[in-house]
Amino acid sequence: MEWKKEIKVLIWMAVIFAFAFFMPLQSERFTEAIMAMFDLTKWYAQEHVILCLLPAFFIAGVISVFVSQGAVMKYFGAKAKKWLAYTVASVSGTILAVCSCTILPLFSSIHKRGAGLGPAIAFLYSGPAINILAIILTARILGFEMGVARVIGAVVFAVVIGSAMALIYRKEEKAKRLEQMNFPDIPEKRPMWKTSFHFFTLVLILVFANWGSPESTDTSSTWYYIWAYKWYITGFFSLFLVYSLIFILKIKWHWVLLAVLVTAVSALLSNVFIENAKLAPLVPVLTGIVALSIITLKDKDDDNREWAISTWGFAKQILPLLAIGVVTAGFLLGSTHDDTAIAGIIPGEWIASLVGGNSVFSNFFASIVGAFMYFATLTEVPILQGLMASGMGKGPALALLLAGPSLSLPNMLVIRGVMGTQKTLVYVILVVIMATISGLIFGAI
Repeated sequence: MEWKKEIKVLIWMAVIFAFAFFMPLQSERFTEAIMAMFDLTKWYAQEHVILCLLPAFFIAGVISVFVSQGAVMKYFGAKAKKWLAYTVASVSGTILAVCSCTILPLFSSIHKRGAGLGPAIAFLYSGPAINILAIILTARILGFEMGVARVIGAVVFAVVIGSAMALIYRKEEKAKRLEQMNFPDIPEKRPMWKTSFHFFTLVLILVFANWGSPESTDTSSTWYYIWAYKWYITGFFSLFLVYSLIFILKIKWHWVLLAVLVTAVSALLSNVFIENAKLAPLVPVLTGIVALSIITLKDKDDDNREWAISTWGFAKQILPLLAIGVVTAGFLLGSTHDDTAIAGIIPGEWIASLVGGNSVFSNFFASIVGAFMYFATLTEVPILQGLMASGMGKGPALALLLAGPSLSLPNMLVIRGVMGTQKTLVYVILVVIMATISGLIFGAI
């Protein structure tokens, strides 16, 4: 069917030509949407990729290589006790503190290791939804009531949506359960505490490297204190990583110390030559990531090399899809971060005017917008603050909070690549329906 392939190529060529031919460059909204697209992409690259995604890929690699399939199935597998699987999965976000895109490599990893669909989906939803930092910020800025509603809604969502997915695809889960019944107990290569130490060291580095600046200027607050010293705290936990690399993974100590030295020198040089305080830390972080990749690839241990290879595999699978999603989201919905607000092709006023009150439509619309719009960690709170100031009802605000951080257009594209179109569509529909119902209930209270 070679001619079908050629027709597809011709159609794409025609579409691209037509877009270029009729491009409305004279339209101010169109040019602003283009600027929003590039602004969001640039901000995402500077703020999110190096500090969030790259460390998350390494964490996913740890799950994929160092955590045995037996250990994953013990807590998340199709034959695991449901109360244990859903409990662990539904509160995972309090530990991981990640966003809808950072959770993807972790979800992909446990899914590939044999986790049951229900617990895996609960993990996928809860990771970004009950991010402990976001919960604290929500309660502080949007009110204690909203913070509590977000916590309760997120935990209930994770369990209900995961259970619903397991029920809908129960035949597949039954087949997986029967297959796992014969799965042999493979002894761990190293004690579980060592793997856990290595895993949580990376998680803590991820959490503190991405600790957001406080809204309050109160320098005596704990939040401000941690933010002010976050790189010292991150450096402290990096020493634990050095210990783990040498004494747990058994990588040659002189290679590890050389990597530390190179990273430290890059940190000193970046402070001298890079004036932007936000960009300066990216240099040592990226240097450390490259150094870690090199020393693990050069190591003779098969697992250590496989860790680096697995990390690259997750990056190769996820980054291109995220890039497409971020560019599309920026063009359609605009770029809102820090003090920047650039409108997309869809006017922001339309969105604000459609989510006032507490009608079924306003909650449903807020859920849809939240599901497709990209929210990096914590950014949903100031965005909602602005929308609520413009007249957004508290019900639709909660609906957007419950749908937004756990879903996004980039997130959907990657999930589709992991578990297929049909399951992704069902998952998105369940999230939107649950968010709409939750918003209606909260708005009526």
